[in-house]
Amino acid sequence: MIIESSAPTRVDLAGGTIDIPPLFLFHEGAATVNFAVDLMARCRIETRNDDKIILESIDRGVSFETSLDKFAELKNEPRLELLAKLVYFFKPETGFKMITESEAPAGAGLAGSSTLNIACIGALNRLVGNRYAPERFIPIAAAVECQVIRVPTGYQDYYSAQYGGVSAIHFRADGMEREELAIDTETLQKRVVVIYTGEPRNSGTNNWEITKRHIDGDKELFDIFEGIRDSSLALRAALLENDWTAVGEILKTSYPHRKRLSPNITTPHMDLLIEKAEANGAIATKVCGAGGGGCIAFFCEEGRKADVENAFAEEYEVQVLDWKLCEAGLTVNEISAEAV
Repeated sequence: MIIESSAPTRVDLAGGTIDIPPLFLFHEGAATVNFAVDLMARCRIETRNDDKIILESIDRGVSFETSLDKFAELKNEPRLELLAKLVYFFKPETGFKMITESEAPAGAGLAGSSTLNIACIGALNRLVGNRYAPERFIPIAAAVECQVIRVPTGYQDYYSAQYGGVSAIHFRADGMEREELAIDTETLQKRVVVIYTGEPRNSGTNNWEITKRHIDGDKELFDIFEGIRDSSLALRAALLENDWTAVGEILKTSYPHRKRLSPNITTPHMDLLIEKAEANGAIATKVCGAGGGGCIAFFCEEGRKADVENAFAEEYEVQVLDWKLCEAGLTVNEISAEAV
């Protein structure tokens, strides 16, 4: 049996960090807004006729082998830790080889690890006979990733990976809900530039420290998160109305909230790139993910996306990403060995 799965990464537009439990419980109406892009995370599983388990990451250049009789060791396996813990969770009863690959640059801040998590869950779940319904995938992904990073993890990235499209994820006391945003996606694609800075993300935002400070009653932090919440809701409304002037204004005014949350969200190199983009037609800047490197998204003046992209032509360490909106989320396909 051969199983192939894929899931899209995302660009987060508003609301990051507020999606970490229990932070959203303190801010009524908490929400995030993001859109999925076609820089995919992929997983391929091929069953074997022996008891070997082989895990391999193509982009990380790491692989290792174990066997069913040593299965318990995967619980604390440091090599490819996320993959090992996912396999340990699903406990397949057959030998197999699992190969993963991510198209997003390393440390891009595009939710690569969360996306790979969902792609692997989809494939492993098929391997064990669809043990879990799809609505269980996101809670499983968050729980296993928490075991890996050893602190609470945010939830928005799993929704973009599983469902694709443009989304607002709402966080309430009675649970989380994804709202698909029916917007003018053609304009979105014409006005957003995404670059990889050449610097792998280096935890510009320490989410655990922020979480602890918030729980300890930091008033300034509370007010910052109120602003992050308000920006998310305002952006959702502007996108649904296809009011692109308002979209630009909201994104522009949201950036200072992120800088207040963590001054290290940009590096000196990133600051220079932002200045260059804004001098060539970028209205607003959105650092992707936790910042400190990785990717930056720019919302451009109408008709000036090419100007912003061309501004980085001589920045040899910078990569202008060729992205398209990905309407589909997680896909899982089973291929018979005879068809290969």
